[in-house]
Amino acid sequence: MNLTQLKLLSKLCFILGFASIIGSIAIWFLTGGTEAETKAHAERFGIFVGLWAPTFFILSSRFDRFAQKPS
Repeated sequence: MNLTQLKLLSKLCFILGFASIIGSIAIWFLTGGTEAETKAHAERFGIFVGLWAPTFFILSSRFDRFAQKPS
């Protein structure tokens, strides 16, 4: 991969990290129902999606480091 592609991938992963956080909160609020079982499912699914954020941020950092590494 060339430097431009690595920088673009780094930015994409960074944006996806924040999208994961926003999506997690949205899932938690919007998919909750009135029953305890559906509320619990919405909470677990929101946490699951929220756990993607650190992975995207780490990938963003790694791609950025590779893009700045001298050839």
